[in-house]
Amino acid sequence: MDTTPLTGSVALVTAASRGIGRSIALDLAANGADVALGVRDPEAAGALADEIRALGRRVTTVAMDVTDLAACRRAVDAVIEELGTIDVLVNNAGGGIDEPAFDVTEEHFDAVWALNTKSTFFISQHVARHMRTAGGGSIVNIASQAGLVALPGEVSYCTSKAAVIHLTKCLAVEWGQDGIRVNAVAPTFIETEGTAPALSDRAFREDTVERIAALHRIGEPQEVAAAVTFLAGPGASLITGTALPIDGGWTAR
Repeated sequence: MDTTPLTGSVALVTAASRGIGRSIALDLAANGADVALGVRDPEAAGALADEIRALGRRVTTVAMDVTDLAACRRAVDAVIEELGTIDVLVNNAGGGIDEPAFDVTEEHFDAVWALNTKSTFFISQHVARHMRTAGGGSIVNIASQAGLVALPGEVSYCTSKAAVIHLTKCLAVEWGQDGIRVNAVAPTFIETEGTAPALSDRAFREDTVERIAALHRIGEPQEVAAAVTFLAGPGASLITGTALPIDGGWTAR
């Protein structure tokens, strides 16, 4: 008998093809979940899908550019039609534009907001309507330590991730009566393809390690994935509306 904590559940992970999203998808599968991979390019997720099947889980891949909300709603409906339900949603897609506050354009600000915050709300809303009918579910949003502390040169990103954290609280309070838990994680710098260019700069890396004030090291994707799986599962049944820093002590300083 399979007793892994998410056995029988279905999870949808956005931006699942690489980095943190990839690790989350694999960890959810390793803990019993069937997984829907929401990705910009379904072909890029072929190897990941094979790894999930090798774990004995069902997997489907759907095209999801999270800034195209109509397409995302169709993708969500397709997942439910194929896999029967969505018990866990992980809003992982996100990004930013590094520039000083004086240089931020309205276009750039709107683009970051649409990618990080608007998409998180409206994808959650669409999935949660199904969860309400099904009797509940769990949503985990990938926020950032940038939503808790100011990072110079990242005002659009910081603002959007702070909004994700507060959005998490608002949705948790409003949807709790429907059995839907909503939480977030707030990672520090993690070793991924996306952070590699910045972290390859020795001075930047050394400064970052210093600011990770307790553990003094860069994080690994699996360390975020493990926290997401915990929040998604039954072990976190009384946890909702929280934003868990995964930051090695950066925000405790």
